Amino acid sequence: MADPSSYRPKPGEIPDSPGVYRFRDEHRRVIYVGKAKSLRQRLANYFQDLAGLHPRTRSMVTTAASVEWTVVSTEVEALQLEYSWIKEYDPRFNVKYRDDKSYPYLAVTMNEEYPRVQVMRGHKKKGVRYFGPYAHAWAIRDTVDLLLRVFPVRTCSAGVFKNAARTGRPCLLGYIGKCSAPCVDRVSAEEHRELADEFCDFMTGRTNTYIRRLEKQMAEAADDMEYERAARLRDDIGALKKAMEKNAVVLADATDADLIAVAEDELEAAVQIFHVRGGRVRGQRGWVTDKVEEITTGALVEHALQQLYGEETGDAVPKEVLVPALPDPVEPVQGWLAGRRGSGVSLRIPQRGDKKALMETVQRNAQQALVLHKTKRASDLTTRSRALEEIADALDLDSAPLRIECYDISHLQGDDVVASMVVFEDGLARKSEYRRFQIKGFAGQDDVRSMHEVISRRFRRYLAEKEKTGEWTDGENAETPETDRNGELVGTGLTEDDGRPKKFAYPPQLVVVDGGAPQVAAARRAMDELGIDDIAVCGLAKRLEEVWLPGDDDPVVLPRTSEGLYLLQRVRDEAHRFAISYQRTKRSKRFRSSPLDDVPGLGDTRKQALLKHFGSLKKLRSATIDQICEVPGIGRKTAETIAVALARSAPAAPAVNTATGEIMEEEPGTMGSSGEPVTTGAPDERRGQET
Repeated sequence: MADPSSYRPKPGEIPDSPGVYRFRDEHRRVIYVGKAKSLRQRLANYFQDLAGLHPRTRSMVTTAASVEWTVVSTEVEALQLEYSWIKEYDPRFNVKYRDDKSYPYLAVTMNEEYPRVQVMRGHKKKGVRYFGPYAHAWAIRDTVDLLLRVFPVRTCSAGVFKNAARTGRPCLLGYIGKCSAPCVDRVSAEEHRELADEFCDFMTGRTNTYIRRLEKQMAEAADDMEYERAARLRDDIGALKKAMEKNAVVLADATDADLIAVAEDELEAAVQIFHVRGGRVRGQRGWVTDKVEEITTGALVEHALQQLYGEETGDAVPKEVLVPALPDPVEPVQGWLAGRRGSGVSLRIPQRGDKKALMETVQRNAQQALVLHKTKRASDLTTRSRALEEIADALDLDSAPLRIECYDISHLQGDDVVASMVVFEDGLARKSEYRRFQIKGFAGQDDVRSMHEVISRRFRRYLAEKEKTGEWTDGENAETPETDRNGELVGTGLTEDDGRPKKFAYPPQLVVVDGGAPQVAAARRAMDELGIDDIAVCGLAKRLEEVWLPGDDDPVVLPRTSEGLYLLQRVRDEAHRFAISYQRTKRSKRFRSSPLDDVPGLGDTRKQALLKHFGSLKKLRSATIDQICEVPGIGRKTAETIAVALARSAPAAPAVNTATGEIMEEEPGTMGSSGEPVTTGAPDERRGQET
């Protein structure tokens, strides 16, 4: 725990101008980002008597080891820079709104040749029109079911669409008139896109135009005595009106606005947002957050606006935003919103009339959300703190382990041996820092050797990156730099310039291994060999949920009702899940695009038996038919078929010698067990990404 006075800037060093500041910990990692109209006045608030600070602020300034700042010319620039740095560094002490549920959207895939209407969650995709969010997916499906009578747009998946096009028969919706069936060319791509455009126009609030048009067509059909068509149009009008009734009019002047309400106490805050388009409530969402410091309602609103509109542009930012309290000062935030929209945005507190009444409804929703959150999570921050304290007491640690890393080994009968590393900070999973390992040496079913290798590799990286940044080497086992999905170089250190954690640069206070005394001893031995003695190690055995410490003959038994034991179980189970998923992925890749796939009647079990018997596809190619027959379950006819299939797929197109039954020698090459080239260099230690 650091003393804030040890890194407090000298009087007169801090400028009295707008800017953005960053607190860093002893490892140069950014832990908090803030902005200020006057940096001098704002930073002075952090260096007062600790007893007068908010509990979370006190924890932040004692965790930090330095503070730095960047001066900007205007407060709008400070707001933009603060948002960019929070997105870049993900500081652990900043306000983080987390959705209290995953909200579904009604999406129209206008980026496809035949647009599709569907329910979507998660990140928004380019070229897709979104409406919502909605509180429930069934509400979207009910609305879509009503609108398909009038706008028969495709709703099927790509597989169903292709199958219908192949067979020339539409799905059930095509037969009952709720799909225009572009899959069988009942309408052209242009006509189907027009239907999708009209569907989107209706969802954006342009409803009266279509209803008047249908009423006119109904009257004309009745005059022409086309009563069946008139009845169908009447039903279509009823469906549209019923769909409109699901979103009652709340603002009579067809206003486009977002209403934000905040309910808070000393430790947490709940935010509720109503999206009103065309005077109707089109969506609702809610967030909850732990208060990082003694923060005003206006500041909470400012953070909510950043998260809500930080990635939005154009009409996604409404003309009017109604809030319970204005940020101080309000002008920079208004200017930032106007820049996102491209035109003026009104940010204000409703004073009277329908808007004030609707704001009261949003406020009641926020209060209920906070009460529900408190009831369900039982003051989550307090529970997590108690769990960390119980772990520290049980393991005799000097302080609570704010960062815990857990390791697990996974394999299938000694094949595809992999390991996982998961990270929990402040009792919460930090998935962006998960790592996965492919065991380099042949460890088979020896989990102890595998654990020793993984711990050694992880902390060798830590020691190397502690001394320098960029690439590193370890004798003959030099590793090449890691690249991301786009092929961009990913650095391997924690740089002085940006403070972002790179790969293994940030050490834990506690290492947990999945296993008992042997695994714990292997992990401790690996760290002792590297000279690391300031990181605690323990193991959690599955059988009786016992906690093992290095060198102890008896385990530590925590009460079944212990919050600390529950946290360790969650960490262990997450490491197990992550390792299993990686191992399954590798196992499935082993047989992907293999020449053995072309052999009729050869399933995964016999493929695995062949590769395990010969060790690689290269050795299997060079084997004779008699040698292939030695594998259990492989007859001579199957062996001959395998030989022919491998000969056809070989790079140099080797042939089978019919006289001797031997496969002619192939060109030299290094092939993996799946038949794919194996490259040397970087090990498979990739960042854990969840979908």
